[in-house]
Amino acid sequence: QRERYAPMANDLVAAKVEIIIAVAPGAIRTAMQATSEIPIVMAWWGGPDLVEAGVIASYARPGGNVTGVDMLLSALDAKRLDVLHQAVPKATKIAVLIHGRQMFEPQMPAVREVARKAGLTLEMADTGDSASAYDGAFETIVRTQCQALLVMGSPAFARDRKLIIERAARARVPAIYAAAWNAREGGLMSYGATALDLDRQVARQIDKILRGAKPGELPVEQPSRYELVVNLATARALGL
Repeated sequence: QRERYAPMANDLVAAKVEIIIAVAPGAIRTAMQATSEIPIVMAWWGGPDLVEAGVIASYARPGGNVTGVDMLLSALDAKRLDVLHQAVPKATKIAVLIHGRQMFEPQMPAVREVARKAGLTLEMADTGDSASAYDGAFETIVRTQCQALLVMGSPAFARDRKLIIERAARARVPAIYAAAWNAREGGLMSYGATALDLDRQVARQIDKILRGAKPGELPVEQPSRYELVVNLATARALGL
């Protein structure tokens, strides 16, 4: 409920909390608008390059009151397309699940470059802002005869993962996801950093700030470990 972001951030500032932990880009930007003094720890940033986005001055020395963890969403979406291509090498037309073209455009250049090098055609399947639009998106995937599906990293797709996994199974389209729980819940495969590792990195930064470190002097961290999960039952059901 994005309309609640600003009032809630203002409430935290009024309560004079010692640290604000902000989850995902929308909350991070709202916290930054609410305060330039209270330390903000990003848990996690999942968007374009933080320097280009104007969130920090540099990864090594972010400056200001913001530090945290960048989960490298753009780079990992591109890597997931590469992994999907390796898993389904005969697939030449790949659907890309998004919810709003403008929102995902910062992540797309790296994805398009992988597609170009591999000789793949991309078909954008846009759900818009409504969960009810998934049927239309998957109708597009089937109608355009896409042979595999890249589900872009997004909190909304994490929320709606059961619906997406169900639609992908019904369409018999091999799909790759950002987080391991998707594969464990029936999706074909996932590749990315683990939530537990990212949260441990966030916790260590919180600890340093509570011990007196300045957020502007704490380097923004990136994942150091990645996890590939393949659901063998789903692979067998798809004939892979």
